[in-house]
Amino acid sequence: MRTVAEKMGLRDGMRAYLARADETVLEAMKLPRLELSPELVGCFDYLHVFVTTQDALENAFATMRPHLAKRGSLWVSWLKGTPKGSDLNLQSVIRIGYDYGLVESKTLAVDALWSAMKFTHPIPGKNYQNSFGSLKDPCALPWQSSCRNGG
Repeated sequence: MRTVAEKMGLRDGMRAYLARADETVLEAMKLPRLELSPELVGCFDYLHVFVTTQDALENAFATMRPHLAKRGSLWVSWLKGTPKGSDLNLQSVIRIGYDYGLVESKTLAVDALWSAMKFTHPIPGKNYQNSFGSLKDPCALPWQSSCRNGG
């Protein structure tokens, strides 16, 4: 059976940054040998944030998106269902991702508590339509970075 990390497409040597990740969850994911950075500096192949509120997710996208490499993935994990204290669900996660110019491509269960969704840069010229949000023009977003073109 494939591990969560394998399902996510993670490979040895990927440059990675993880935010708010619990050790128990990381153990369950069975991560490969990543080049884990303690700071969000430069471009990353794999970014992952664990959040419980829309505000926290908005802040994470605003902070992490400029560091996403051209072919990288930004994974968002949120608690399954809608537990007390959380206002996140599948629809709000997709909508917020689209608001930040990223598109979703895969959803999976990290463990019994957490779901995860993969976001990537859109493919130029491809039309993205989703009933949960509308994709913003990435060139018009204020947080463009060199990672989009060169990372």
